Amino acid sequence: MTATSPRRLLTLGINASFHDSAAALMVDGEVIAAAEEERFTRVKHGKRPVPFTAWELPYHAIDFCLKEAGATLGDLAHVAYSFDPRRFLGDRAPDGRFTLPLQPSDFEAGPWENPWDPLFAAYVMSAPRLLTDAVPHHLRKRFAGVRHADAPYRWHFVPHHLCHQASAFLAAPFSSCAVMTLDGRGEQASTCYGRYRDHRYEALGEVHVPHSLGLLYERVTSHLGFLHSSDEYKVMAMAALGTPRYADLLREHLVVDADGQYRTLPLDLTARFGPARVPGSAMGEAYLDLAASLQDVLEETALRLAVWLRERTGEDRLAMAGGVALNCVMNSRLRDAGIFREVWVQPAAGDAGTALGAALWVDALARSGQADRGTDTSTDGTVLLAERRWQMDHAYLGPAYSDEEIEALLQWAQLRYRKVENVAAETATLLAGNKIIGWFQGRMEFGPRALGARSLLASPVDPAMQARLNELKDREDFRPVAPAVNREDLADWFEPAEANGGESPFMLFVYNVKPGRGERIPSALHTDRTARVQTVDAATNPVFHDLLQAVGERTGVPVLVNTSFNVRGEPIVGTPKAALEAFFSTPLDALVIGSFILEK
Repeated sequence: MTATSPRRLLTLGINASFHDSAAALMVDGEVIAAAEEERFTRVKHGKRPVPFTAWELPYHAIDFCLKEAGATLGDLAHVAYSFDPRRFLGDRAPDGRFTLPLQPSDFEAGPWENPWDPLFAAYVMSAPRLLTDAVPHHLRKRFAGVRHADAPYRWHFVPHHLCHQASAFLAAPFSSCAVMTLDGRGEQASTCYGRYRDHRYEALGEVHVPHSLGLLYERVTSHLGFLHSSDEYKVMAMAALGTPRYADLLREHLVVDADGQYRTLPLDLTARFGPARVPGSAMGEAYLDLAASLQDVLEETALRLAVWLRERTGEDRLAMAGGVALNCVMNSRLRDAGIFREVWVQPAAGDAGTALGAALWVDALARSGQADRGTDTSTDGTVLLAERRWQMDHAYLGPAYSDEEIEALLQWAQLRYRKVENVAAETATLLAGNKIIGWFQGRMEFGPRALGARSLLASPVDPAMQARLNELKDREDFRPVAPAVNREDLADWFEPAEANGGESPFMLFVYNVKPGRGERIPSALHTDRTARVQTVDAATNPVFHDLLQAVGERTGVPVLVNTSFNVRGEPIVGTPKAALEAFFSTPLDALVIGSFILEK
């Protein structure tokens, strides 16, 4: 930047309060980078959502975002943190002080839900200091020279669900829409509604904890022997194997009221449904039926809330976020119900996406000259925002690695490899030969889905391929894998192909296989003959698009099964080194990384 050039408006968004720590960076109204901390530290979800980890900021993800912009911490104009501790505290610490019990057993019921909530609040309140003072030594270069006392940027605590909302309506391809976020919890809210029109956001109300669809799903996830705030997607997959015979019992504990409100009543899962499943034990019929019942009631409730929101807003498009919005079966029920003409879900819909939403919200305020206004608009009020300069057409916002960087690592590790001119053609030949491929290309995806940048790929033609992939990833037998297909080929294989403008780029909706096609792609289908489809566009991922086309030319089936490049309990690979480690520690047949192919 020259002495006369205008200063760039850099806005950093941070999520760190619960889990899925992440950072996102905007420059002059455009998102240039976003990444989750887990891809750098190799700790799944970045950390567990307990009060003791609230101090940990996503330093590695922040460092990457700053590097992508050629910036340092001192170049930022705004830092937006996706949780408002003042809203969480309320009037529970009027003098700015609170006490902690030396032992949890010493805790007496009072204004706090649990004995460690004050510690959680203190850590979040300290986030501005932790950003400058707790940086790991090996990352200090891009954080150097900034002290909390005289930081050049403006710090913003933005309500958690407002960040979820903003991550949807300020990223969606809609100029106007209804907005709904379904989540576990924020400071107080679990569900939030709004409307976006004419660059204005209008908050339309929220549901408060303990009433929460997300927390209900978490509780049942734990009862079924899985890790809450992590494994809810497994319960969704289990649901297809069961019968919803417990749905009426669950409905007794979930009451939908008027004006988008609902109540989750006390529920003793053991008394109602028997003992909790021991993790790793057999998956009995009762557990499968409980999963099916939970999924059925969730979908019914979401439909009822959507009907109210459609009537309240008058909008015919819906933008969604929040962890529950990662439930692709529920999303598909909403899509197919005809309540809204189009339904769009932000691909990092969980808490990682609140880093994006925080940055989008504060940037829109700053560019409209409102950087000094309060950010608490989560219950009522209308805010005029700056005109949008960006929409989320893809999720490839993470790090990329050049062929020079990759080859230097391969040579240093003394590995045998070959460099190819046409990656798509060479890889298609391997896939046509029933090989399983580790695929590492371009910029890493933001969000939990592998979308053809950090993927494991295989042909769906072999009926045994799903079992091979589940064994390779050391994951449960009932878990499906998802098909990827070029956008222009969607209508030949799946339906309803016309829904949502014929696009499903983020693997967040399920489709039915067309009659006569299922026999050609048996490993791409779930037990109920549905598939969580990803459509691939030549404009956003040309290499993956070319690969699908080349596979179709060789096999007659332009479809690949696509699952994340990781094994159970580990994050998706984020670096060439992590990709090599995964390749050599699993029975993968080949690794295609940049322009290089390694085979066993």
